Amino acid sequence: MSNSADTPQGPVRRPFWRPVRLLTAAVFALAGLIFVTSFNTAKGTNIRTDASLLRLSDLIQERSHKNAELDKSTAAVRAEVDRAAESVRRQDGSTKAEDRKLAALEQAAGTTKVAGSGLTVTLNDAPPGAQAAPGYPEPQANDLVIHQQDLQAVVNALWKGGATGIQVMDQRLISTSAVRCVGNTLILQGRVYSPPYKITAVGDTRTLNKALTASPAIQNYQLYVKAYGLGWKVDEHEAVTLPGYSGTVDLHYAKPVS
Repeated sequence: MSNSADTPQGPVRRPFWRPVRLLTAAVFALAGLIFVTSFNTAKGTNIRTDASLLRLSDLIQERSHKNAELDKSTAAVRAEVDRAAESVRRQDGSTKAEDRKLAALEQAAGTTKVAGSGLTVTLNDAPPGAQAAPGYPEPQANDLVIHQQDLQAVVNALWKGGATGIQVMDQRLISTSAVRCVGNTLILQGRVYSPPYKITAVGDTRTLNKALTASPAIQNYQLYVKAYGLGWKVDEHEAVTLPGYSGTVDLHYAKPVS
């Protein structure tokens, strides 16, 4: 009796995969996986575009404009509240000493306008195509723009120089104000600003200038002004008035996760 695996042409050989065929199949499988992943990620959109970033930028600008409108309405309401509070003070029989104490507290809080001599410091990015001055290394991208620490250095120096009030761009700073930069923009109290940045302070101009000159952080910034052309300008004012802060003064703090 003959073996069932034998035929007149010889024994039947079992099919097998050669290494090259296995490698080819693996490549096609991997390519298919990549296509499926790209499809699921894109969801029908072009994933090689910055459209999402542009939409985010537009959203930030939209929120900034909305916050500006809310600031105006808040300022109007605060003015009404101040007038009502002033009326109550006249009627409650408060003493002049108490009124002076309240006025001092309001000034320290930054909610009332302050006037006097002062100065404005303007910081700006280096001009387009800026090159290094002789003797300095070629600049990196970060060397040519204003950073958060630069703004903070100016604000801190002005406070140290005895400023009675400081305004960054068109907003008065108070104790809870945070000067923050994201990329090449300043975010201050819900509003977005682009350079040039203007910081105005009320105080003795001689003392304020002295504080700016003595600041180590500003001395370091001046090296970049000399090397790469970053903007630095100080304008003195015989008389300048800063409006009171008109935004919310509610404190926001973290809460433990329950």
